[in-house]
Amino acid sequence: MQRRELLKLAGVSALASLPKLGVAAPLKELRLDYAYYSPTSLALRRFGWLEEALKEDGTSVKWVLSAGSNRALEYLNANSIDIGSSAGLAALLAKANGNPITSPYIFSRPEWTALVVKKDSPIRTLADLKGKKVAATKGTDPYLFLLRAQASVGLKRGDIEHVGLQHADGRAALEQGKVDAWAGLDPHMAASELEGGSRLLYRNVAFNTYGFLNVREDFLAAQPQAVAKVIKAYEKARSWLRAHPAEGAKILAEEAKVSLPVALLQIKLRSDFSNPQPSSEHVKALQLAAPILKDEGLVRPDTDIVRVIGGLVDTRFAAPYIVRA
Repeated sequence: MQRRELLKLAGVSALASLPKLGVAAPLKELRLDYAYYSPTSLALRRFGWLEEALKEDGTSVKWVLSAGSNRALEYLNANSIDIGSSAGLAALLAKANGNPITSPYIFSRPEWTALVVKKDSPIRTLADLKGKKVAATKGTDPYLFLLRAQASVGLKRGDIEHVGLQHADGRAALEQGKVDAWAGLDPHMAASELEGGSRLLYRNVAFNTYGFLNVREDFLAAQPQAVAKVIKAYEKARSWLRAHPAEGAKILAEEAKVSLPVALLQIKLRSDFSNPQPSSEHVKALQLAAPILKDEGLVRPDTDIVRVIGGLVDTRFAAPYIVRA
């Protein structure tokens, strides 16, 4: 009996030493990205609304610049940030390959990528890209846009010479004649059009997947209140941007160091900030886009894409915090 009592006491002591499930430790610092392809994040960072919302919790905010979806997703996978912005299809590719993220918010529906050539390029159709050098950033919407565009005319990945460059370097390579075409990304693409005289060879807004705000699954589970405050702050920035697009363009121009006409082209003509609630619309868009991931061997052949999409797109979390127009 004495031994039983000792074991019982030891068990009680062990349980008492375990952390309480569902009770998160105070969050000292929230880490999230900002990106030139996400004007909402730029406005949010500029006005300090998130810092204001988290001040009462004693939580500081660390902003990290993402040069592209690939960087944002790398930072999330490495636990360098808690929340990061990327294109929807890029997020799906990362999730399918083991990046533990979920997407509870849509920061925009942009037409942020197209295939770009120099003004005097002899390339006139997608089929003309065969055998040509094309710059694109792997793991991003422009790269996946390129693959889908090629596939639409029967070209495979190996039918072009892919040159892996980050977005800004892709623009420079195109304008310097080092590549024949470039899968662009705004604001670099808009700047190349307006300032470099570049021509959009192929546009297809349906091949541009939405702007997803991604959260590490473990962070969302541990800090749902902090994520809710981020979404509320994003909503404040989104509402402000919709009401003040010209002022938002000024912020983008200053941050990305582009001209105001370039920023206005990106925000006014190529960005839709009207629907931040993840829904069947976004699920369907990913389902239509996903086959390219298997066709090009970017995910394992046995990947259950439907299941991965279901695990990525969170259609419920943000609903209470969305500001209805």
